[in-house]
Amino acid sequence: MPERIGILTGGGDCPGLNAVIRAVARRSLDRGYGVVGVREGWRGLVEGLLEPLDYRTISGILPRGGTIIGTSRTNPYRNEGAVDRVLQTAEAERLDALVAVGGEDTLGVAARLHADHGFPVVGVPKTIDNDLSGTDYTFGFDTAVWIATEAIDRLHTTAESHNRVMVVEVMGRHTGWIAVMSGIAGGADVILIPEQPISVEEACAELAQRHGRGKDFSIVVVSEGYRLTYESGEQRGVAKEVEADQFGHVRLGGVGEALARDIEERTGYETRVTVLGHVQRGGSPTPRDRILATRFGLKAADLVHEGRFGRMAALQGDAIVDVALDEATSRLKTVPPHWYETAKAFFG
Repeated sequence: MPERIGILTGGGDCPGLNAVIRAVARRSLDRGYGVVGVREGWRGLVEGLLEPLDYRTISGILPRGGTIIGTSRTNPYRNEGAVDRVLQTAEAERLDALVAVGGEDTLGVAARLHADHGFPVVGVPKTIDNDLSGTDYTFGFDTAVWIATEAIDRLHTTAESHNRVMVVEVMGRHTGWIAVMSGIAGGADVILIPEQPISVEEACAELAQRHGRGKDFSIVVVSEGYRLTYESGEQRGVAKEVEADQFGHVRLGGVGEALARDIEERTGYETRVTVLGHVQRGGSPTPRDRILATRFGLKAADLVHEGRFGRMAALQGDAIVDVALDEATSRLKTVPPHWYETAKAFFG
């Protein structure tokens, strides 16, 4: 049985991280284990940044956004000697197990460490993008959708007041889960996502049809990873920075502005853009995310207790189960066609 358990949070922050920390620590402390927080994601194991977690430390953190132990996008496999330092730190700190909380990047490192070195790690799926296979939903996603939906609701009134087209750019990286779900919930008139790249011309035709029926305002939701697509066959991605991070990702953003210019030029309709950005990742988690994160954290603590490493807590239906880490990180979970067809039923 483990005696000392570490927990880290890696990648982008999101609501619900503290709920997981609380659940893992509470269940493990109740079993008599020592619990430490690894600061700044994988960087904490590379540099030896650890701090003890006790009942007092985790008290009152359930509704808090962000993460009390910090996070980073550090990838030990991209820095010479960093993997060895991770293993050395774990041994020096007498860590018998690690709970890694993160998305495809953080959990990809966890899966590789387990496969390469038998590292005793358990995963918890975190990302507002909801793009991890092996789980129906990740925590943080519900809060992001709620925030985006509220924004769309508010933009409806100003769009109608000024007879404008309002373009709303949401996060999601290379999947369109936030765009589709918030777009359906908020009554968007057109939704553009990476998985179903309808053309700009088709989007403009939907808006023209709507205006032809006497609706002089429209809401367009676009996922940051959508590539501007044209009937000519041209596709053009938009990013704020072309330099990739340690996991090979460029910083996306700006497609909303480019799309708004296209719409205004092609239709003549006055068009404005709102970029929700990091507001989708901040603040207090919704009740659903608090509950899901708590259930995930308890499951992760149980997996550690049972010595079942290389596994990840997952939601399938309404049950919390466990799946292999390598399975959960092998591919992105993209928006299936039937979800987009649901959204398209209300276009125009």
